[in-house]
Amino acid sequence: MARSVYVVGLGPSVGKGAVALGIVELLSRQVAGVSVFRPLVSGAGSDPLVTSLQERYPGPVPAADSFGVTMAEASALIADGKREELIGRIVERYRAVERLSTAVVIIGSDFSDNTDEGRDELPRELAFNARLATEFGSVVIPVVSGEGRSAESLAGAVRSAYHSLADLGATVAAVIANRVPPAASGGPAPGLPVPFWAIPEFPVLAAPTVGEVADALDATVLSGTPGALDRDVLDYVVGAAHVPTVLAHLTDGALLITPGDRADLLVAASAAHAAGTVTLAGLVLTLGEPPDPRVVEVIERLNTGLAMLVTKSDSFHTIAASDRVEARLGTPRKVEAALGVFEANVDTAALSTVLDVARSSKVTPLMFENNLIDRARADRRHLVLPEGTEERILRATETLLRRGVAGLTLLGDPDEITRRARELGVDLGDARLIDPATSPWRDDFAARYAEIRKGRAVTLELAYDVVRDVNYFGTMMVASGYADGMVSGSVHTTAATIRPAFEIIKTVPEVSVASSVFFMLLADRVLVYGDCAVNPDPDAAQLADIALSSATTAAAFGIEPRVAMLSYSTGKSGAGADVEKVAAATALVRERRPDLPVEGPIQYDAAIDPAVAAAKLPGSTVAGQATVFVFPDLNTGNNTYKAVQRSANAVAVGPVMQGLRRPVNDLSRGATVKDIINTVAITAIQAGAK
Repeated sequence: MARSVYVVGLGPSVGKGAVALGIVELLSRQVAGVSVFRPLVSGAGSDPLVTSLQERYPGPVPAADSFGVTMAEASALIADGKREELIGRIVERYRAVERLSTAVVIIGSDFSDNTDEGRDELPRELAFNARLATEFGSVVIPVVSGEGRSAESLAGAVRSAYHSLADLGATVAAVIANRVPPAASGGPAPGLPVPFWAIPEFPVLAAPTVGEVADALDATVLSGTPGALDRDVLDYVVGAAHVPTVLAHLTDGALLITPGDRADLLVAASAAHAAGTVTLAGLVLTLGEPPDPRVVEVIERLNTGLAMLVTKSDSFHTIAASDRVEARLGTPRKVEAALGVFEANVDTAALSTVLDVARSSKVTPLMFENNLIDRARADRRHLVLPEGTEERILRATETLLRRGVAGLTLLGDPDEITRRARELGVDLGDARLIDPATSPWRDDFAARYAEIRKGRAVTLELAYDVVRDVNYFGTMMVASGYADGMVSGSVHTTAATIRPAFEIIKTVPEVSVASSVFFMLLADRVLVYGDCAVNPDPDAAQLADIALSSATTAAAFGIEPRVAMLSYSTGKSGAGADVEKVAAATALVRERRPDLPVEGPIQYDAAIDPAVAAAKLPGSTVAGQATVFVFPDLNTGNNTYKAVQRSANAVAVGPVMQGLRRPVNDLSRGATVKDIINTVAITAIQAGAK
């Protein structure tokens, strides 16, 4: 039977979706095969929350099978007095999901609204959810709204939630209060026999996006960058007064609602946004009136990137409809924000104990990536990102800071970085912004670099120019202890990224050559490939160093190293200079690390396939179960990792540099935001290990 947890909200709009997200994230770090289930869904069987969760956490059950019944079906059965049949149908659908899953997160039904009729339904709906949880064999986590409550009121609501469910026979595992205002966060403990956690108000989570408002208004999008619809709407301002008055009322995150013929307000608001005096969410033009094309041209030249929407309703009905829009966890930014606030306020280790899910022996790509985030957060380091104005870096920075993965320094002109972040609607939080050209560290860095490179005739004047380069400046920050590691390469070449590290940081004493590995995330395990990015044709001694470094890297990331020294020959089945090089490197590895399981020369199929290994190298402790694959040269390694990545649909994380005294990692110039987040987390973990 799958372990299951039932998340139920005590009242409407309590944010149980964000809590369910945090629990799915937690379970996905521990086991593969986590499913999401909703007993009741509206419409024809689709649910935006389930769809969003399944897109992020692909499970064994498709979205079409992840619900019990539709609201229409439930209403018909209840009207016919067939409540038990309704329960039976939902339980039957749930059991089908459970049979395919390792763990299931059930998201309870949505409570009615705050009308008197809706309040009358609350006890009945709570009993309905408690009954289902019991039938499913699930533990229950009730979510209580802290919105607008005093400390005493919140404590009472939490106790009431626990006892109401316990009296209905539900097994309550913990209670979570969500959207708790600062005034109630330090209130009295509710006095429960189960854990209790309070999650504070986080305006971004309660804020709809511009796109969600556009959908609710059935608005037409006139202009805006691709990411403009993902901006969060924190406030609404109706533009009906003169320009100075409206400007005085604009706040960060505000959506300006005004008739399309108010060219003065549209231009003034756009100019204020472009100047940085306020960061708007977007513009809504009412009465179906588009602005004069000459006005649009002026606004576009301001390059705000803001979405401009046109709706047919008047200002009164537009603001009324906008105010009813509820935020969804529909964008990656919103998801990361929700996870960040959940992980910062819920003791996930204690919650894991409460849920009692045994960790799987298999490691999926999602589990590995989530584990990276978890380990980096547990030992938070400070990293420098030299490419501070690059969009992907800025978006990754927002996520990394919200998730608490690392402290960050961005290099570049602070005004330019701030301007780009404002254009993208990105919150840089407490990121440190440094311009190498004007930094007070530049003189010291120049003197240190000149001393390091004096054997290469580097003068102080030349060094002063060199350290202005963002990669050299970032590397000097790492060497000087101002940062624990560096990640670059999204717009720079590999050489530009790692050359400063070779010159300044250099390799650890026992390693003659720096190298790299890729973590290859297959469907049910993680393999380590080295070296696929740095050394074109290593000799036997360098190949041995690569193998030892790769084994150390694997162990640092929880992968038991069993090293395969790859060749076109297994054992003594072949001969030639290339085979002899691998044999000599294997002998050096065994001499330096007698405790390390290593086999070589060995072919790839004998290293990974137990059946082939039994025929070619019976009795080997590595053949058929290798975890670290060391390629004889760059040509072989680079082509193999890309072939496996594409043909086996594997996720390749890397290249991860190894053998340096302090961690510096290179990004692909095609790196996605997710790639950057993973690489920063890896670098932070490496820094902790150093």
